[in-house]
Amino acid sequence: MRACMTQPTTQTGDTPAGFGFAVSAYVLWGFLPLYLKSIAHIAPVEVVAHRIIWSVPIAAGVLIWLGRTSDIKAALSSPRMLAMGCITALLITVNWSLYVYAIAAERALDGALGYYINPLFSVLLGAVLLGERPNLLQSVAIGLAALAVVVLTIDAGGLPWLALALPISFGFYGFFKKWLSIGPNQGFLLEVILLLPFALGYVVWLEWQGGGAFWGGSPMDIALLLGCGPVTAIPLMLYANGAKRLRLTTIAMLQYIAPTMILLIAVFVFNEPFGAARMIAFPMIWGALAIYTYSLLRGRVR
Repeated sequence: MRACMTQPTTQTGDTPAGFGFAVSAYVLWGFLPLYLKSIAHIAPVEVVAHRIIWSVPIAAGVLIWLGRTSDIKAALSSPRMLAMGCITALLITVNWSLYVYAIAAERALDGALGYYINPLFSVLLGAVLLGERPNLLQSVAIGLAALAVVVLTIDAGGLPWLALALPISFGFYGFFKKWLSIGPNQGFLLEVILLLPFALGYVVWLEWQGGGAFWGGSPMDIALLLGCGPVTAIPLMLYANGAKRLRLTTIAMLQYIAPTMILLIAVFVFNEPFGAARMIAFPMIWGALAIYTYSLLRGRVR
């Protein structure tokens, strides 16, 4: 669903503009399931291909307007940046594909759960791969979230793979994104440029076989596939600008807007069942997030 992690920043205070940018991004991400539901009859892989294709002109246009195209030229000439860009591009493609599939398969609740788990998985990833020791409250939050996953596993008779695959793919995306030493807007354009040949090749092959939804499709389907570019790129650009103007703790709290909206849409619009196991697991996740957020606020005060 999201393609940028907050980059290290020297921001020491929140600004109204930053708050407006970030909230706008999260609200747009929260409404994204409604858009994806309207094209749920199209194969998820084809939808992701069009998200990539039509994001390129928007992301490129923004960088041209900002006069930052030199960063992309430098990245394309650097083997190290290209290699890291390939890794992050692959991971965000997996994340997008899983999320599009979740909406099409009427599993938006798994998507909401996955993005609730995401910040806690990022803390766990930092502890395992970077040696960042979580404090006591963060450890309790991770443990409570793990118990929630156990509840869902027992109820379903197997791991809730979709709810886990979303934060895992996005968590590793954020981890490798830290090593991509260009701005978030430039990094996003680099990723979709690297993905563009594969996306174009797949769409052309699909249309050649007569199985595509774009060429010769209904006017509504064509318009919605074209719109995949703006609904992908615009929230990312808003988020990138908001993250630069807000403290990390503020961003951490605002990120719960999107999964909460996804949850409400899944239950009240898509009518997905919210069974007994979820009635136990989701409050446990919310409790874990409350503990995690409190630990961040306490750290900021100190």
